[in-house]
Amino acid sequence: MPDLTELHEALARVVFTDRELPEVLTVITGLARRAMPATEAASITLIRGEIPFTAAHDGQMALDADELQYERGYGPCVDAGTAGQMFLVDDMRTEQRWPDYAQHAAAHGVLSSLSMPLPFQDATIGALNTYAGRPEAFGEEDVVLAEEVAGWIALAVGNAEAAARSSDDLGHLRTAMMSRAVIDLAKGILMERHKVTEDEAFLSPPTR
Repeated sequence: MPDLTELHEALARVVFTDRELPEVLTVITGLARRAMPATEAASITLIRGEIPFTAAHDGQMALDADELQYERGYGPCVDAGTAGQMFLVDDMRTEQRWPDYAQHAAAHGVLSSLSMPLPFQDATIGALNTYAGRPEAFGEEDVVLAEEVAGWIALAVGNAEAAARSSDDLGHLRTAMMSRAVIDLAKGILMERHKVTEDEAFLSPPTR
């Protein structure tokens, strides 16, 4: 049986600071693949502005399966992210919820999958996806492990978004400060050149 404690400890060792989000997510995806023995490929789907994309993947099978869903606008990884619901596909050959996608996925060698939504979703939603080339590859233990990994993915994404907002706020502040400095400099020149007050320089510069 996969060790949840061991997975938790491995995830806790992932360094979030001073690293780009894709790098962090790639590390987490690799941990998910190794922690779930049946997993042949894993990926992370993120959805921003209703546009899904694969933020990280470990194994070409996962990327191919994700792309099949993005082309159609639906499928377990997309629907897990948008609906906030876990989707388990035991056998693509008999799957009826997404018959067109399932048929093409089976043709690519994907016979089962598990898509776990990210908890605490904010501006970015998404899901952790695991894929296997045999039917009924994923069971209850895999669901528990996927929930653990999805929580850490949500944490990484949330940290990155918070950092981006802080960076934007700092950028706006710097722009405002620079604009203020330019205005003060211009006012000083007008006051000296035209012998006017600060208010006159700011509101109605003379044109002598």
